[in-house]
Amino acid sequence: MLLIRRLRKINKRTLKHTTIVGTTVKSASMYPDYGIGPLRFYGSEFRYISKNMADTVFGKGVYNLNSDTVTQPTALMRQAMRDAEVGDDVSLEDPTVTLLEQRIAEYFGKEAAVFVPSGTMGNLIAVLTHCRERGSEFIVGDEAHIYYYEQGGAASLGGCHPRVLPNNDDGTIELTAIQESIREEDDHYPVTKLLCLENTHNRKGGAILSPEYIQEAAALCKKHNIKLHIDGARLANAIAELDIDPIEYTKGVDSISYCLSKGIGAPVGSLVVGTQDFIYHARRLRKALGGGMRQVGVLAAPALVALDTILPLLQLDHVKARKFAQGISEMDGINVNLDSVQTNIVFFDVVSMDSNNFTQACSEKGLKMGSYGSSKTRAVFHHHICVDSIPRILEIISTVLDDNK
Repeated sequence: MLLIRRLRKINKRTLKHTTIVGTTVKSASMYPDYGIGPLRFYGSEFRYISKNMADTVFGKGVYNLNSDTVTQPTALMRQAMRDAEVGDDVSLEDPTVTLLEQRIAEYFGKEAAVFVPSGTMGNLIAVLTHCRERGSEFIVGDEAHIYYYEQGGAASLGGCHPRVLPNNDDGTIELTAIQESIREEDDHYPVTKLLCLENTHNRKGGAILSPEYIQEAAALCKKHNIKLHIDGARLANAIAELDIDPIEYTKGVDSISYCLSKGIGAPVGSLVVGTQDFIYHARRLRKALGGGMRQVGVLAAPALVALDTILPLLQLDHVKARKFAQGISEMDGINVNLDSVQTNIVFFDVVSMDSNNFTQACSEKGLKMGSYGSSKTRAVFHHHICVDSIPRILEIISTVLDDNK
């Protein structure tokens, strides 16, 4: 039997005014002062990630802000993997996978879900399921992960044609531009089938799509009889920051890819969510793409633990990101837009150094970050980085800047 106890009376989005195993948590904001990552609740125990978590995970004195995909399974996740009840998921006989799929489908108020190995496969399956006729067109942003980082899979494997429109700084695509890009019936044109949006938006610094924008986009799609897909690699961060009902937030959205291995902290996997008919075809595509796995409950089990133990306090990662951004904003040689830091991602410009040289110098001192071009650097916060680590992280950056004046 799967050894995961359900948290009692836990709000899906936040811990505000929530009672958990007899402990009243009035507000998640009370915990950043501890200098810890998200608290962990299991059974009657009240535990938290220790202040030296970064040392024990990445090595002493090493802080990995390269991505939120670098987290490692917690002890509870490893225990769940060991004890997971499993079966043949291709034959729909793995009870742990089924539980995970049902839970996420219900979370978004959709009919069904399917577990896939990665977000890239999830997005590819969604696009190909909506665009079943080769030569169909999907509208996508020019900075979207689907367009920028997924090898053009929809085109190369599915024969789908991307109609690329500019992303605004807030991650949106102008609705008027979307409407004007929907093809008329004409033998010369491909047929527009789908609009893809990304939430939060990675290359726009974790920008959140507003509920109003999503509903307007959904209404526009419905009016023109096209589908709306959300690449929700970090949708959990948007929901946590807005403190919003996920069902209401994604109302009118036809499909979602929901990543488990970023901020939520599970080791592997994403889910694709939609109608029963959509998921039937998505499941067939998963098999064709090599994503049909057998006793995969060993991967679904830690995801269930992550949903119970990491997800409820995801907003703490945003607190850390803002604290970090405020710190670097006070340093000479760095430009950062504090208003753009909405979730767990911080993009900043290093004026005095090439970004590749800067991140290399930081890495040599124990701080890992990602470089984007010659000047832009990205730092991504997650539950393995505690608030008390931020002064040391800022000290490393300050030292590197001073050494290269």
